[in-house]
Amino acid sequence: MNNRVLSLAVNRLAIAVVTLVIVSIVVFVATTLLPGDAATMLLGQAATPEAVAGLRKAMHLDEPAAWRFLQWVGGMLHGDLGTSYANNLPISALISDRLLNSMKLAGITTVVSVPLALTLGITSAMLRGSLYDRCVTMLTIGVISVPEFMLATSAVLIFAVYLKWLPALSFANEVHTFEGFVRVYTMPVLTLTFGVSAQMIRMTRAAVIETLSSAYVEMALLKGASPRRIVLRHALPNALGPIVNSVALALSYLLGGVIIVETIFNYPGIAKLMVDAVSTRDLPLIQSCAMIFCLGYLALITAADIIAILSNPRLR
Repeated sequence: MNNRVLSLAVNRLAIAVVTLVIVSIVVFVATTLLPGDAATMLLGQAATPEAVAGLRKAMHLDEPAAWRFLQWVGGMLHGDLGTSYANNLPISALISDRLLNSMKLAGITTVVSVPLALTLGITSAMLRGSLYDRCVTMLTIGVISVPEFMLATSAVLIFAVYLKWLPALSFANEVHTFEGFVRVYTMPVLTLTFGVSAQMIRMTRAAVIETLSSAYVEMALLKGASPRRIVLRHALPNALGPIVNSVALALSYLLGGVIIVETIFNYPGIAKLMVDAVSTRDLPLIQSCAMIFCLGYLALITAADIIAILSNPRLR
C-alpha cells in the first residue's frame, strides 16, 4: 500500500467521522422538534401542570438543549444510551434483542439478494441486447417502480389472505423449527430482496458493460480468449470497485426498507421499536435507534469507498 492509497483511505475515514458528528446534531435537533411533549404524553392530558413540570425536571427536559446534547453524546461514547422515557428501562437492554432480530433479517436478505443480483447483473451484461437481457432489464425497472410498502402489502394479500400459505405477521421470537423459520422469514425477505436486488442488478450490469467495452478487453478478445475468461479474468477484477459500491448502496437502502417491512409484518426488530418510540415521544430511544441506522449506513458506504480505493490498480 503506497502513501497515496493510505492517504485516501484515512481521508475517507475522517470524512465518515465528521459526517457522523453532523448526523448526531441533526438527529438530536429533529427529535427535539417533534410535536408534542414527552411528559404530557406519559402522564396524559388530565395531568396537572405541577406533575408535568416535575416529570420534565426528572427527565432533564428543563435543561438547555445544548447541555442535553453534550450529555447524550458523552453517554454514547461511553456505551450508555440512556433510559427509555416510556419503559424506564436501559435503552441498551431494549435494543439488544431487537437489533439482533433486525441484523438476522438483513443478513438473510443479503445472503439471498447479493448472489442473485450479481449473477443476473453479470450474465445480463455478457448477453447484452439479447432477449434474456431485455427481460432482466424490464423486471428490474418494474420492481424499482413499485414502492416497498406496495410489495409488502401485495405479498400479504397473495400469500396470507388468498392462498393462506404464510402468516401475515412475522413473530421471529417464536421460530423453533426450519418450517417455522421459512414461514416467518419468507415474506419479509422476499419483499426486501426484490427492492435490494433490482438496484444491484442495474448497477452491476452497467459496471460490467463499461469494463467490457475497454481497450484491454477488446485486445483479450482479439487474442482468442473465451467470453468466460474475459469476464472472470479481465472484466470483473477491474469492475470490482463499482460493483462493491453498488452492493453497499443497495444494502444501505436495505436499512431504510427494513423500517417499512418491520412495520407492515409486525416484525420485532429495531425499526419497529423506533416507530413505536415515535408514537410515545420516547426521545432517547428514537435518538439511539436513528444513530444505529446512520452508523450502519456510514459503515457500509465508507467500507465500499475504501475497498474501491484499494482495488483501483491505477492508485496501486
